Amino acid sequence: MRSIKICDYMNRHPLKFKREMPIEEAVELLVAANQSGGPVVDDNKQVIGFLSEQDCLVKMLKDTYHNEQSATVEDCMSAQVLTVNMDMAIVDLAQSLGSDKPKVYPVVDYEQQLVGVISRTDVLRAIDLHHRDGHGMR
Repeated sequence: MRSIKICDYMNRHPLKFKREMPIEEAVELLVAANQSGGPVVDDNKQVIGFLSEQDCLVKMLKDTYHNEQSATVEDCMSAQVLTVNMDMAIVDLAQSLGSDKPKVYPVVDYEQQLVGVISRTDVLRAIDLHHRDGHGMR
């Protein structure tokens, strides 16, 4: 099971955002992609934040109530982001997942540049496929 790496099951073409993007544009992208969130990256592909549906909901409801507009991704994103390395074993990530952990993790390479995302669903799929192949957890 340790031989199964995050890079084998991650989404290599995730929805990602720039800090200056208007929140309305980010929400349109989230809805169209049917994703629960995505990493925010700078010009060097470094992960600087994460924008979730919840972040968008909170900001948009507040802005609607106060009749405001023009928020950016940076105004709404979480700056505290848990990333994982592309060569991390799926089993190690699975063992660290809990109810207080993110549902989607940005995946980075050794230069800390975004190379994809991995979700709990992707982790579950990897473990399920491994079990179906008759290997079981070792």
